[in-house]
Amino acid sequence: MKEEQKHLPMYGVGPFYGIGIIGVTIVSIILSCLSILPVARIQTLTWCLRIVGGLLVVGGILLWCSAVFRAKIDDGILNNHLVVSGAYAWVRNPCYSAFFLVCTGAILLYANLWLIILPFVYWLYMTILMVCTEEKWLGELYGQEYRDYCKKVNRCIPWFPKGQ
Repeated sequence: MKEEQKHLPMYGVGPFYGIGIIGVTIVSIILSCLSILPVARIQTLTWCLRIVGGLLVVGGILLWCSAVFRAKIDDGILNNHLVVSGAYAWVRNPCYSAFFLVCTGAILLYANLWLIILPFVYWLYMTILMVCTEEKWLGELYGQEYRDYCKKVNRCIPWFPKGQ
């Protein structure tokens, strides 16, 4: 990190990730609707996929709102404070995870089994981006405090913190 930089970038790689997966999700669903991409459905699974998809969309929106409005991540970044409470106690990257959940939910709502590969691609993309950018920056800025946090809280999937 540059010496003159006093805090992390406000948005990091988030816009690249969010816009990228939203775009791929929308284009994939549109191409499926136009029969350009194949559509495979199992009728008995369709409603189940749609219920899970709806829950993921709602969960993603709630996670994003919690991360942005309740945890006040912008204040943490500007004040060089590692935010580890609220949504950040459940997942290290709640904004990215929220986009992941919403896009995965949209794919499940459409219920095309061929598109179910996309969430795995999104997860891999998020993991690579995090490891190569923000986790590196946070490790340099916060050192052991950040490494301890990483041991307790998942990178991408919201879950109960370890050891608490």
